[in-house]
Formats: sequence, C-alpha cells, structure tokens
Amino acid sequence: MKSLIIIPTYNEIENIEDIIQAVLSTASTVDILVVDDNSPDGTAERVEQFMSETPNRIHLLKRPDKNGLGQAYIAGFRWAVERDYFAVVQMDADFSHDPKVIPIMIRSLEQNQMVIGSRYIKGVNVVNWPIGRILLSYGASMYVRWITGMPVKDPTGGFNAIRMDILKQLNFSEIRFVGYAFQIEMKYWAWRSGFDLQEIPIVFTNREKGVSKMHGNIIWEALYGVLYLRLLKKHKHV
Repeated sequence: MKSLIIIPTYNEIENIEDIIQAVLSTASTVDILVVDDNSPDGTAERVEQFMSETPNRIHLLKRPDKNGLGQAYIAGFRWAVERDYFAVVQMDADFSHDPKVIPIMIRSLEQNQMVIGSRYIKGVNVVNWPIGRILLSYGASMYVRWITGMPVKDPTGGFNAIRMDILKQLNFSEIRFVGYAFQIEMKYWAWRSGFDLQEIPIVFTNREKGVSKMHGNIIWEALYGVLYLRLLKKHKHV
C-alpha cells in the first residue's frame, strides 16, 4: 500500500534536498509530491534534479502563484486522488515535522481514518520556539477546542495523515481557508463527518534553515475561521 507525502514549498532551497532524502529513507512504500508556489530561489528546479534520479518516487506540481497553504494542499489532494495511493501525509519542508514519524502515522491509519501529529497530546512538545509563540499556539488550540467542541488537542497542527478512501469524500470546492485555518477546517470536516481520528505525540522542532511563512493575516484568518465553522455548523444543523 503506497502512500503519498505532500510537501508544499515556497523558497525552501535550503531544506528541500535533505527533506526529500529523509522522507524517502523512511520506507520504500512512500512517494513524495512537492507542491511549489513558483519559488524564486530555485526550489522547483532542485526537485526536478531529484526527479531525474528517482523518477518513480518524486513528483512535482508547479503552481503559478503563492496563494496559500490550503490551496497548495488542495492541489496536491486533487493530484493524489487520481492515483492509486492508500493515504496522503501532510508535512512541512523545514524539518519541524520529523520524517521518522511517517511510518507510525501510516500504520495508525490501518485502524483510523485520520491521524494527527500532536504537539499537545502529552504536555507541550515544542523545541526552540520563543515562549510567546508557544503561548500563542497553545492558546489558539484551546480556543479552537472551546469554540468548535472538537476533541482534538492540536487542531492547528500541520503534520497529518488521511486515508485516500476518506479524502475522496471531500468536496474540495467547499474548503474555505487558505492559511493555517485550513488545518483546522480539515480536522473539523473529518470530525463532523464521523471519521475516526487519532492523535499521536510528536516533537515539533523550529526550523533551522530558511524563513518562516507565518504572518499576522494567517493568525487572524484562523481566529475568524473558527467562528465561521461554528456558525456554519449551526446554520446547517450538522
């Protein structure tokens, strides 16, 4: 059963070579799809070099513009559902998500339909973040749980796996958010749909190379997005 690791990129030239090698080394049954948003630093070109060396396991989807993490993942999902994969895994390119956890997540999908790599299921497992960012992230998770009622301790996390048979039930045109609220929306959709969700503990390590893509608009989208999801549920009587 092959699984697809989807890695969105924008200016990740410093990380892309190492993350590709690390992911491929986790199992012979994983492929990689890099979804690049027209990185001016040559990220896509570096991926193409790897594709020539490992043509059957590395794939590249180029997008013309940088228009959000959520849209990058939707493009990757659409690509994946047209192919014969057991599951997809979402992860960052900057090693904040440990590739060694990938086989654990995929095995967990044999009993669950979505697996969430959780920073907060066992305390706070974050390395090299300033205290202000830890408080913001943990507080945001508590806020999401309070507003939505979703029993997920790390609803904003980006290291997730979902089975393909479940992903095929998602109406991509209904996904509203492009930033980190997308991560919340995906988990909320899975939970409200009655799918089996499991959180497994991970250690999140702040990037050492490259520049963070976090900015204020993303945070505000997440704050307002949660209220929207709650109101949508009430309106539809879900």
